[in-house]
Amino acid sequence: MSLLELFCDVDDFWQCFQPHWEQEMLHSGAVYRLRQGQLSVSEIMTIMIHFHQSHYRHFKAYYTEYVQARLRSEFPQLVGYGRFVQLLPRVLVPLCAYLVSCYGQCTGVSFIDSTPLAVCHNRRISSHRVFAGSAARGKSSVGWFFGFKLHLVVNDLGELLACRLTPGNIDDRSPVPVLVQRVFGKLFGDRGYISQGLFVELFEQGIQLVTKLKKNMKNRLMSLGDKVLLRKRAIVESINDQLKNISQIEHTRHRSLANFMVNLVSGLIAYCHQPKKPSLRPDIHSILHTIPYP
Repeated sequence: MSLLELFCDVDDFWQCFQPHWEQEMLHSGAVYRLRQGQLSVSEIMTIMIHFHQSHYRHFKAYYTEYVQARLRSEFPQLVGYGRFVQLLPRVLVPLCAYLVSCYGQCTGVSFIDSTPLAVCHNRRISSHRVFAGSAARGKSSVGWFFGFKLHLVVNDLGELLACRLTPGNIDDRSPVPVLVQRVFGKLFGDRGYISQGLFVELFEQGIQLVTKLKKNMKNRLMSLGDKVLLRKRAIVESINDQLKNISQIEHTRHRSLANFMVNLVSGLIAYCHQPKKPSLRPDIHSILHTIPYP
């Protein structure tokens, strides 16, 4: 998607979303000046999303070396870098709503996983103040970290179905009931989602939770098709890797919670617009239908 196509898509969404958002906002009774800024909301959103598509690792370098140097004709009312950073919290709600509009459709085969988002080095946890009271210390498969957990649900086409952000010390199973509201069929996860209560709760909603077994658990029968799809769970891990190494959703340079959220949501939107996503083979379902059940 080119920069022009991205702006047109964002601006079309904003023109539809703005009236409904302003209608639902609570008013304190005070009189506010609704003066239009130099940069519109659509332009700010476009710049943030395009940053995660540009392969720049630092937003300041992207804005000063690329946007201000090469995109003056596309954004004639550009503001300085410091002022642009101050404007970012204004687009958090529109970005979240736009992300929901970019979600894909459930196909009956979904994958769930969580990934840590560290906000500082472990040696600086005691002196960290930016996310004090919001982030927490947690443990992943690669060790301890201080920050948040990003929980994702994707379909077999690599499209996002739902996401949720929690502190780093929250169990992976806690946000699952909220994440699967638009999911049906089979949901594949790792051993961190093993729970008899969660399995029964999802089964009553028409969702079959499929996970690997722990070493101390009794063996159970599983169809060969489920075994094959369970091995394909790496698709969601590939998505997490792209979000961190291409979209740059994880770094330790944030100076406010609002700007952290703007950066995260923009990276997720950039992934949704990615033309080629990690996905299963197109003929995987026809192959699985030919496999006999045990």
